[in-house]
Amino acid sequence: MYKIFVAVVVLILIFSFSPLGVSAQKQSSAEKTNVSSGLPLPRFASLRFDTVRLRSGPGANYPVRWLYKRKHMPVEIIAEFGKTWRQIRDFKGTEGWMHKTQLSSKRTVIITQQTRTLRLKPDSNSQPLARIEPRVIAEVSYCSKDSGWCKITADVYEGWLRRVEFWGVNQREAIN
Repeated sequence: MYKIFVAVVVLILIFSFSPLGVSAQKQSSAEKTNVSSGLPLPRFASLRFDTVRLRSGPGANYPVRWLYKRKHMPVEIIAEFGKTWRQIRDFKGTEGWMHKTQLSSKRTVIITQQTRTLRLKPDSNSQPLARIEPRVIAEVSYCSKDSGWCKITADVYEGWLRRVEFWGVNQREAIN
């Protein structure tokens, strides 16, 4: 019985340090991200061009479902197909596929629901700088992981908004 136990332990050690063992470990790591880019999902991006097509599937042969005409509009990448196609969701919940060249890593947000007050500091009692209308797209430059506030730039105004006042940043995401 002892010899069988030792033989099993030796086999386990051999396979764990062999190329076969390393290959299995690499695949396990890739399955965690589950994407060809190696970037986490979901993640946010923005539209690179003034006009971008949203397709019903991951390929140029799939029909166009929607035509976006808002450069820098934030979208959430929720899946990847191969090296080039990204499944996205917009702030209204519409989903479809885009070629990765249509997307930018530039981080933007879109103001939701109602007019929002941009503040000088990350505090509800801080001096108001501007009122921002719904559907305005702004660039986000900083979000603390632990704070409910993010620093954004909308047109010529730079200030702070609470995360619940816009769409385009995950709840616990840090942006530097």
